[in-house]
Amino acid sequence: MKITNIIAYPINVGTGSQLVVKVETQSGIYGWGASGLSGREYAVMGAIKHYKPLLIGKDARHIGAIWQDLYRGQYFEGGRVLTAAISAIDIALHDIKGKALGVPVYELLGGKQRDYVDCFASVRFSTLDELLTLSKNFVAEGWDMLRLAPAEFERIKGKEHIFNPRESISIISDWLIKLREEVGTKVTIGIDYHTRLSIPETYSFIKRLPVGTLDFIEEPIRDENPEAYQELRKLIDVPFAIGEEFSSKWQFMPFIEKNITQYARIDVCNVGGITEAMKVAAMAEAHYIDLMPHNPLGPICTAATIHVAAASPNFSWLEEVNTGAHTLTNDPKYYPKQPKREGPRYPIPTEPGLGVDLDEAFIKTQVFKPVEIPRLYRNDQSLTNW
Repeated sequence: MKITNIIAYPINVGTGSQLVVKVETQSGIYGWGASGLSGREYAVMGAIKHYKPLLIGKDARHIGAIWQDLYRGQYFEGGRVLTAAISAIDIALHDIKGKALGVPVYELLGGKQRDYVDCFASVRFSTLDELLTLSKNFVAEGWDMLRLAPAEFERIKGKEHIFNPRESISIISDWLIKLREEVGTKVTIGIDYHTRLSIPETYSFIKRLPVGTLDFIEEPIRDENPEAYQELRKLIDVPFAIGEEFSSKWQFMPFIEKNITQYARIDVCNVGGITEAMKVAAMAEAHYIDLMPHNPLGPICTAATIHVAAASPNFSWLEEVNTGAHTLTNDPKYYPKQPKREGPRYPIPTEPGLGVDLDEAFIKTQVFKPVEIPRLYRNDQSLTNW
């Protein structure tokens, strides 16, 4: 089953951007993959352009060998751009092999270990009323896990891009206390501070909250320095969820081996695809760390992650953004076939491959426009993290 072509399509879905990749074979079976490096689609397309001549003529079934070739086949190995490209190709190859064998992808990974994949609702809010209303609506719909994405910096007209960490932790800590009072103790509540804080700011934030208010905090500081996170781990007792930006098992390794994080926020479309994701899952399992996959990118990433979650014993929740509180990423005009969520969970699919297909003819009629994330500034106009 030789590879005959690789096509990369940058697309705009909702207000965001995605890069989907099609791998075609001599047999007529094709597979879809996706890159997770949103906002840098052209960079990943450049990497795929380098990889394409290396892959034409290779057996699409040799997924592990192809992964090693793509990762180790240059002196400057690794990095987010290359692994985002490898991820897309790897996912597409799993889709092809599943279709060729007539089985869902999870059957290639040891078979399913659960009947459905639980999700958390990602709640983006900019006011207290918005936070309480959205959260209570989700709980009424059956969601029992809420991951909060605060955007209170957007609440003042004319100051949409001003973020003051100390002001933010003062506001959000008060709102969180009110939220816990409103939804009770049975709902799991986490918050994603999106690397916008420092170590002392994170400490101050957690210390403002009564015990039991927050069940985890996601990436309060940048992740490049594991030692810094290790020091922060000593200061606060709320579990961490870290790893959505990691591009290999090696990046995950210190956070797992030193028990810095309590949830692995693995992104199948960035970490190196399904092949690498399963290795990270095994490393995490050995340290009693559950997977909480990152998934704001679209149905291909959702489907690939569902298969990884189905085959992994140490899975907790899958991120779900298509709930009405976030920008939609699953437009059926692009994705006529995609996973269908039932309430707060996805049933494990039964069709061969990933269970996703795209309308390629429609995609070819669209004009792609690169999307840049907003920039956040402090009061003194110095740049801070988005």
